[in-house]
Order: sequence, then structure tokens, then C-alpha cells
Amino acid sequence: MLDGRYFDPLPTPQEIAGWDAASVAECGMSFLALMENASREAMHALVGEVGEVRGKTVLLLAGPGNNGGDAVALARHLDGLGAKVTIALVRPRGRYKGAAGFNARLAARLGLPMIPLAKADLSGANGPDIIVDGLLGTGFTGELRPDLREVVEAVNRLAGQSYIFALDIPSGLSGATGVASPVAVTADATVTFEAAKTGLVAPQAAPYVGRLLVRPIGIPRPVRENHPCRAWRMTPRLADALPALDPLLHKGSAGRAVVVGGSRGLTGAPLLAGLGALRAGAGLVSVACPGAVEIALKAGHPDVMTLPVGAGDHFGPDDARAVRDFVSTAGAVALGPGLGRHPDTGAFLRALLPLPSRLVLDADGLFFLATDPELKEKIGSEVVITPHPGEAARLLGTDIPAVEADRLESARALAATYGCVAVLKGPATVVAAPDGSAAVSPVVAPNLAVGGSGDVLSGLAAALACSPLSPLLAACIAVYWHGLAGARLAALYPRRGNLASEIADMLPRALTE
Repeated sequence: MLDGRYFDPLPTPQEIAGWDAASVAECGMSFLALMENASREAMHALVGEVGEVRGKTVLLLAGPGNNGGDAVALARHLDGLGAKVTIALVRPRGRYKGAAGFNARLAARLGLPMIPLAKADLSGANGPDIIVDGLLGTGFTGELRPDLREVVEAVNRLAGQSYIFALDIPSGLSGATGVASPVAVTADATVTFEAAKTGLVAPQAAPYVGRLLVRPIGIPRPVRENHPCRAWRMTPRLADALPALDPLLHKGSAGRAVVVGGSRGLTGAPLLAGLGALRAGAGLVSVACPGAVEIALKAGHPDVMTLPVGAGDHFGPDDARAVRDFVSTAGAVALGPGLGRHPDTGAFLRALLPLPSRLVLDADGLFFLATDPELKEKIGSEVVITPHPGEAARLLGTDIPAVEADRLESARALAATYGCVAVLKGPATVVAAPDGSAAVSPVVAPNLAVGGSGDVLSGLAAALACSPLSPLLAACIAVYWHGLAGARLAALYPRRGNLASEIADMLPRALTE
């Protein structure tokens, strides 16, 4: 289970609807109060984005549900600030029910202009300064109706001319997966209420969401605690989970990490993993590698120690005993970087596993895990696997589009299938546990998209696994820390071009951000 001290909740649309209902049923709140809070927070968020709204024209598109009610209530607040508002209703005003109906009637009594959506001018000839998208909320499923699709496409044609502001979620976007169905409003900013929803942080949602603004609306603490969500979002508070530095620390007590990998032509990967572990603060880092590649691996890098095993250029089953003895006192092992795919190496893994220490299984280690059912029985709950989408597809017996279509569920499937912590790498990396709890990184860093980046992550994760942190929390910190390094490199390399070794070098400084 993930600790709320270090993560923000990331509910599904069903879970956030449950929070709303529980606030009413268990705490005596009203949907009207929640809608009023949401509309006022939306007003503050919009003003924070565009500045003074007095005299600006604002077209608010109000769907038939609570999302439309938020838009109608927001119109009242903007009118109070001097904006020239027009509310475009999807249905006749009399068909708006509940809190949305109350706000529609109140807006009518106040004389706010309301027109049928079909009469809204979205031609671009005289476009409004601001368009507020309140057509569809996070509960939307299926595909847009043809008439609403035409409205969404018309709104998107006004991008750049009008400021487009989405309430809770851009209409047409799945609140669960972030997939457009088949199109969605392309917002300049989206204000979402109480917590970001799972679909809003999916990588494919980013072009539609714009700037994501999360605003509280007063869901009581007991509701959030008594109805916890299964997914969480990583925050900078993760740094607080790192063990305090002992002033009497020495290299032997700072953690000993071992990287097991390397083969002919693949000596850079284990070295990068070793550098990642060192830059994360491990006191002693060694690479156990086939004897014939040790010189190439070690050359010019005195910081990383090596153990040459045998005389070949890849591991075989006869090497397992020597490697097992070497890692017996390690806090954690990163297994797989540059391991290669020689058939002998598969036999080496069968002879080597399970290990007595914590294990981060990556790269070619995952290739053999996917192709050799025997290995699946040799890893346990203390293991962390770190596949990219292609490796994840192989591990799950599917394809990359299926993995990417719902990254949260794909990560959960990996964790459940292999009974360990799974890190699904990529933009907005997901970390999942076998019990279904999962954490999503908010970091999207193109500077991480370079060969060797994942090797640095596996070494970083192994260094953290040497500590008393749980494997799940260690993996989350590793992912977030790695992402921060990539984000910070963007300032030095705005068009990318950084090396994977520079990701490792940035780790000590990135943690101070």
C-alpha cells in the first residue's frame, strides 16, 4: 500500500464519483455545495491563467450533467467579475436537474444570457475571448455523438484565437485512460477538482489537457481515507521518504550494489547501471561480467569495480556459482543490463536464481523471464522488474499498442502476473504492486529518451533497494528521481543530445529540486 504522505490520490472517474456520493451520504454535504466550490475554484484558476476578465467575452458550453452545472455556476462568478458571459445549453433549461438545474434557474433569474448550443457562434468570425468547455465530465464513455463531435471540432478550430478552458476534463477524453473518443477538446488549461483523474495524467492526454490545474472542492478527509483510491501520483514529498544520512556513514554501510550483466558488444549498459547506483549514493558498486569483456567495460572508469567471471564473452550456467557467491553480501542486485541473449545465458539465469538479496531485473533479464516459464517461479515479491513497453508486451503476451492503451492496467497486469513490483517505463512511468496499487510519475522528460537511460534507472533502483525502503517505495523514488534528472537536463540540452551517463551525473543535483 502506498503512503499518502508521499503521494497524491489519483482516482478513477468511478472513485471520484464515490467520493462525491459519500460526502453527501456520510457527511451531510450537498451536491450543490460541491458544485459551488468547484465553480469558484474554476473561477480562481481561470483568472490565474488569463488575468483580468472584466470586459472579456466568455462562451460557456454547458452539457446536461454536473459538468454543465459547473459551467453555469462559473458563468455567474465571471459575470460578477465584469466578464461578458453567454451560456450555451445542450438541452432546454427545464431539463437540467439537481444542482445543475438549480444553477440554471439561478442564472436565468439573474438575467445571464442563455442560448441553445446549436445557436452558439463557433465559426471563428467573431470568436469569444474565452471558451469554457463544460460539455462532458469524467464519467463520459463510448464515442462522442456526431453533433457533439462537430462542436468539439469547431472549438478546436478556434485554438489560438480563443483561450480554451476545460472543466474537470476536456470533453471527449476518457477520464479513465486519457484516450480521445475519437476526438477531444484541445484545451489551453484544464482545471480538475479535488484530485487529478487517472486519464488526465496519461501521456496521450497531454495534448488535450494543456496545463493541468488541480483544485480542492472540500471532499472531507474521512471520505478520502475511508474510500481510498488504488492509484496515486508521485510528488516531490518522496524525497522525505529517503533515509536520513548517518554522520558516521562509511562506504561499507552506505549500501553495496552489484550489477550482473555485460556481453560482447554490450559493455556500456552494465557500466551505466553501475554509475547510476554510485550517483544515487551507494557506497560500493561492482559489476559482475564475463571475463572476456571486463577490460572493455572497465576502461576509463575507476569508480566502478568489476568481477570478471570465466573466460567467455557471455555468461553460461557454469558461472552461476561464482556470481551467486559474489552477490551474497550485496544489498541489492541489478540483473540484466547488457546480458545478451545467448542460449547459455538463459541457462545461467536458471542456475543463478533465486538470489538471497533484493533484485532489480531489467533488459535482457526480462527477455528470458518472458520466454522461460521456469524463471517466473524464481522471482518473488522483493523483485522489481523494469520493462519498457516492448518488453512489457512480450511479458504479457500482447503488443505495444495494447500496453500503451492503458498503461495503469498494463503495469498492474505485470505486477499481478509476476508477483512483484513492476515499473512500466516511458512518459508518465507507472509503478505497480501485486495488490493493484499503483503510482504514476508526473514527469514527462524527452531528455530521458536515449539509449542507456533505462540502465541508469536500474542501477539507481538497486542503490535504493539497498536501504530499508520497501521495494515499492524504492522503485517509486527511483522513477521520480530519474525523471527529475531528465527534466533538469532539458535546461542544458533543450533539443536533447545529452548522454545517458549525463543522466547519472545529474542525479545528485536533481534531488535538490
